[in-house]
Amino acid sequence: MKLNKSYFYTLRENVKDEDSTSGNLLVRSGMVKKSSSGVYMYLPLGYKVLKKIENIVREEMNATGAQEVLMPSLIPEEVYIASGRREGFGSSMFALKDRFNKPFVLGPTHEELFAAAAAMHIKSYKDMPINLYQFQTKFRDEPRPRFGLIRVREFIMKDAYSFDTDIEGLNKSYQLMFDAYKNSFDRMKIDYKIVTADTGVMGGMLSEEFQAVTDIGEDILVLCDNCGYSSNLEVAACVSKEPMSNVSFESKEIVFTPKAKTIEEVSGFMGLPVTQFVKTLIYLVDNKPLAVLVRGDHDVNETKVRKLVGGSSIELAPAAIVEDATKAAVGFAGPIGLTIDVIADNEVVKLRNFIVGANQTDYHFKNVNLADFNIKSMGDIRQIKDGDRCPNCTSHVHFKHGIEIGNTFKLGDKYSKVMNLEYLDANNQLHPVVMGSYGIGPGRCLAALAEQNHDEYGVKWPMAVAPFEVAIVIINLKVEKQVQIGNELYDLFKNAGIDVVLDDRDERAGVKFNDMDLLGVPLRITVGKTVEQDIVELKVRGEKESKLIPLSDVLVQVKSMIKEQLSK
Repeated sequence: MKLNKSYFYTLRENVKDEDSTSGNLLVRSGMVKKSSSGVYMYLPLGYKVLKKIENIVREEMNATGAQEVLMPSLIPEEVYIASGRREGFGSSMFALKDRFNKPFVLGPTHEELFAAAAAMHIKSYKDMPINLYQFQTKFRDEPRPRFGLIRVREFIMKDAYSFDTDIEGLNKSYQLMFDAYKNSFDRMKIDYKIVTADTGVMGGMLSEEFQAVTDIGEDILVLCDNCGYSSNLEVAACVSKEPMSNVSFESKEIVFTPKAKTIEEVSGFMGLPVTQFVKTLIYLVDNKPLAVLVRGDHDVNETKVRKLVGGSSIELAPAAIVEDATKAAVGFAGPIGLTIDVIADNEVVKLRNFIVGANQTDYHFKNVNLADFNIKSMGDIRQIKDGDRCPNCTSHVHFKHGIEIGNTFKLGDKYSKVMNLEYLDANNQLHPVVMGSYGIGPGRCLAALAEQNHDEYGVKWPMAVAPFEVAIVIINLKVEKQVQIGNELYDLFKNAGIDVVLDDRDERAGVKFNDMDLLGVPLRITVGKTVEQDIVELKVRGEKESKLIPLSDVLVQVKSMIKEQLSK
């Protein structure tokens, strides 16, 4: 590509409506442009990086024997109603009607259609295993799009689906996909962690996420450096302390606590530590009120609560419902005398003589014990904390932030049953097909790489995904030999299979250098005054010093440096 006659521009100033480093740099370098909230154009060079990411994934998928297809984005709404997922997606699904008033949606994910496609092929156990995948645009009406390409409403996803006869076959297919994902992210040079995650709206038996480690990440990763434990915060297990068996039971007392609503306020009023308090929070689980108990210094993990009670939706109850359930003002809820179900965290079960709200405005109970109220169920329902004990060893966990760039699910027969995807075994008995689901977000990979690889001048792309491997900059277009050598090197590199850009614009040298740094090209060759001695300057992006090399040695050195960076 020669810049002088190409679509190319950069912005000098930071972009006001971009709230992430990656979004700002990608827009400034002319790679993407916001069309509307959460919707972006991929311009030529941004699309080039995106396609390089896709091709890495495609190569790894094809190596497993998976076959590529393309599903429609416009899907009859009845497909998701039949699978039971229409309600789960709710308002996040874009819905519309055609001229005949038939309801359609823009596909947020494609399990149902892949199951339908598989049914065209699968009749017998002999027809499996198979794996189908696609790169397709997905649509989700995010309530608050943010962070550039990280949280958007329209995005490309590589989704794959495996089909097997049993769990043993699924485990083999899953491992193939798992390894292909690791190979893909390793080739992109993304710094990532693999964590256990909630199956969420996808459902199934197991979910694991590939998380790009970066401070801007919306997900919190729980990690143990000692044993390698890794989990998403929403499902990280908590280790309970030993019960207080050496503490005698006291009789409960009601205490007047005027205007003390929060744990901190009551703790200060009574002069007792927050660890001696139990918080009572009223939630709506599937629109039914539920009281949730955790120790005063802990937070509720809503995902764990939902799983413990078998619910599909959970939210904090509004004030009116809290006041109706407790017959008191908000801030004085407690488990004693409640007529709604009560569940408790494991830590609460082991406490003695704790403090709770009295379900009376301005009052709390102290010296409360489990015998004073009814618990329907108990379990690990609290949020793990940075520094807590690791669930697998005696060490302590620490937190990092991550961007989810890929996920893998063992779906089992969740979708095959509702979609009537069955096969005949060797004895002519019908069984549901066992499925796996696997997703990668190429756009998120692009954004994550920009977040992880940048400096004050711009992006520093890894060689494998850079828009170009080498940039040739001609300093003075009025000097015939500089123009001649610049074009000869360009042709030489192209013929050698090197992805090269020639900056032959009539701009000042500083502008060209700044643009190539902003663009993040890994290697830059400057054709300037030294060309009179058949010498050019070679500089690695991110390094301060450059070196002079003879023209006769340029191709060899460039090839060697590309190979070295690709193999690191």
